[in-house]
Amino acid sequence: MIEWQILVEPAGRPGAENMARDEALLTAAARTCGAFLRLYRFDPPCLSLGRNEPTVERGGIATVRRPTGGRAVWHEHEVTYAVAAPIVAFGRLRDAYRAIHGRLAAALESLGADVTLAGDRPTIRLSDQPTACFAATVGGEVLAGGRKVIGSAQVRRGAAFLQHGSILLDGPQEMLNATTLRQVLRRPVTFEEVTAAIVAAWGEPLVGPARLALLAPR
Repeated sequence: MIEWQILVEPAGRPGAENMARDEALLTAAARTCGAFLRLYRFDPPCLSLGRNEPTVERGGIATVRRPTGGRAVWHEHEVTYAVAAPIVAFGRLRDAYRAIHGRLAAALESLGADVTLAGDRPTIRLSDQPTACFAATVGGEVLAGGRKVIGSAQVRRGAAFLQHGSILLDGPQEMLNATTLRQVLRRPVTFEEVTAAIVAAWGEPLVGPARLALLAPR
């Protein structure tokens, strides 16, 4: 049986440090066959780019390169999640993508949000080549009113994988064809409220905090 470890980090970290910690969890999952759920923030706000996305001048905005693919994501008013685990924990990468989103959707539903999982046929919302993660919807992602409320990406390393993404709490998202929990619930939603809902809805025992030694660079 795979043991899940939980890290909840309400104090935000810079983009490079957050991505390094996610990378470390992926390394730990591949090395120990353990599984990790991390819930965190960015401070200062940061633009993250997918590993294959071209780097362009961002006018002094803090940027970081993600280990996963996908498009640009602005990290500010959100709960960011990361799951690092053996692929066998869910069966296949595609199964993991949908299963993790199913658990996150259950958490949002417990807060009163009317959310659904997108079908398997990709739906492009703004253009055939969107420049932002939330501009396009693919199968298994979490939608509210036809718009993304969670954007995610994956990467595989050996027999383990990392999936991380943004759960939008607030802020203007109309240009990205996204929506926020504040818009969906018509009230402010806090980091603490959402993380508690995720932990309650995860469906498997969570122990923690994860041992810091597992996050040390190798």
